[in-house]
Amino acid sequence: MSKSLPYSIKDVHYDNAKFRQRSVSQVISQVLLTSNGKRDYLKCSTGKLLVLLMLGGLAYLVLTNKSAVHPVSDGIAKNDVSKEGENLMTHGSGKFRRFWRKPPRLPPRLSPDEIISRNRSIQESMKREEPEWVARQQKVKDAFIHAWSGYKTHAMGYDELMPLSHRGVNGLGGLGATIIDALDTAMIMGADEVVFEAGSWIEKHLPERIEGKGQVNLFETTIRLLGGLLSAYHLSGGNQGRVPEQKGPNPSIYLENARNLADRLLTAFTASPSDIPYSDVVLRDKSAHPAPDGLSSTAEVATVQLEFNYLSYLTGDPKYSIEAMKVLQHIKTLPKVEGLVPIYISPQSGQFSGDNIRLGSRGDSYYEYLIKVWLQQKGTNFSYLYDMYVEAIKGVRHLLVRKSVPNGLVFVGELPYGQEGGFSPKMDHLVCFLPGTLALGATKGLTKERAMRENLLTFEDMENLKLAEDLAKTCMEIYSVTSTGLAPEIAYFNIEGNSEGGPDGGNKSSKYLNDIVIKPADRHNLLRPETVESLFYLYRITGDSKYREWGWQIFEAFEKYTKIDSGGYTSLDDVTVIPPQRRDKMETFFLGETLKYIYLLFGNSTTIPLDEYVFNTEAHPIPIISRSV
Repeated sequence: MSKSLPYSIKDVHYDNAKFRQRSVSQVISQVLLTSNGKRDYLKCSTGKLLVLLMLGGLAYLVLTNKSAVHPVSDGIAKNDVSKEGENLMTHGSGKFRRFWRKPPRLPPRLSPDEIISRNRSIQESMKREEPEWVARQQKVKDAFIHAWSGYKTHAMGYDELMPLSHRGVNGLGGLGATIIDALDTAMIMGADEVVFEAGSWIEKHLPERIEGKGQVNLFETTIRLLGGLLSAYHLSGGNQGRVPEQKGPNPSIYLENARNLADRLLTAFTASPSDIPYSDVVLRDKSAHPAPDGLSSTAEVATVQLEFNYLSYLTGDPKYSIEAMKVLQHIKTLPKVEGLVPIYISPQSGQFSGDNIRLGSRGDSYYEYLIKVWLQQKGTNFSYLYDMYVEAIKGVRHLLVRKSVPNGLVFVGELPYGQEGGFSPKMDHLVCFLPGTLALGATKGLTKERAMRENLLTFEDMENLKLAEDLAKTCMEIYSVTSTGLAPEIAYFNIEGNSEGGPDGGNKSSKYLNDIVIKPADRHNLLRPETVESLFYLYRITGDSKYREWGWQIFEAFEKYTKIDSGGYTSLDDVTVIPPQRRDKMETFFLGETLKYIYLLFGNSTTIPLDEYVFNTEAHPIPIISRSV
């Protein structure tokens, strides 16, 4: 048996008394020796006979019961140990061992009094915190307005702003990506002027851009532009969305442009000889072709389904969903390594290419969309996606999760040469999406308290929640270990028997200075959202205010080191030195994701509730279809 379950008395301060463990001798003593009446009962021959029959029946049930109790891991999955224990319990000698085994504990439950007390405490805490967090949320909105003003002044109509050079640059096809990526953030924040400016540009300029521009990437265009347009359509009141008073053009403008764009992106699917789409599309020609090396990224082909499914729902045309879902249906049939998949796949053969397994770039959002597409389509026949997700997370725990030395940070590494190759203690900042996805997968968007109260969490769910919190701490420490308080693009960890021996993050007061290595080529910061994304999910699900405080620390570091006085925010070249060298680039996801998640982290949980929406991988909220009907 495992030493402990992933939750304890510390979690709920209550355990249902009928599940408390008692030894066999205690049970027999309580049954036979607790009263004079029972002792008198044993004096007659009939009583003795009945007692013997009762004990004999009990022994028969114990010795003939062949079901095995599977232990629950108290940390990283221990498959070999579990299998050995299972084999022991199913052989003859195991029958007698089961007689002495302690009964399993069931998930703890809150008493009615504690439910009332805890709810009152949470409500009082929220009242105390409200003014402070309202003020902090306003600061995030101010930052968004500042970022937008720099873009509008120096780069309107371009994909991205170069805030130091005061000019725009097109790196995503020239469709005005920042405008579309930022639009639903402005709607959520109530930044009406930005909504009007962005919406007006889309109405006037986007149709001709879609029809006249050249090559775009299927994945980036889907998650940023198609997802942004669909979310804006919903939030502006289209399809009876939530914010009908929004400023800007008629919501149908967003849907019309989304459909026009998607019709061209579909070529990536229909031109491919397999169910795996090509990576690149030429918009004006409605043509598609593979990347120069002929391969597509696994994450990219498996991270377009939320958007295409929702477009089919809105238009009533199933072609978008059919083509996109073919990808996941095909991947379901391919061989995997404990649910984990290589990061490349061939559109020509439909097979995986290479052995590189990681949850960083080119692998990350494959796992994210398994659970999110299932949640979006909950109630339909896509249960295989949930099964794939569960298997994959078990594989992550068994093959990729390790602890650093000397201080035991839990992190997710890589298998660059597959299961038979060596383990790499490398963790991209991109992997920090995983804590949020694990929490979402465990509670399905409900709060932890509600899910426990309604007995909806399995032991595995609780283990995944614990792993989510451990990984979120690690992601935060990757920020805290640097001189600027901002994370590098990639971190390495020292592990038992393998010290990376590289430079540290620069913050000599950090407890984890010797656990984390930041190599010179990896010290840049691109204003990425993954850590604050996970903080948002974990705060919504657990209610633990430390996630808000961590988010505030990150926001303050962005304000201190990346804000440009003339407008906008910039990426950094090196987060380990002060002052950090600036990189002259404001990625679209800073407005579309990073500031949105921080704003929502500081706000009320009724705004974009997690049991009614799924966020695409670019943080565009999309309604759960089963709740939209």
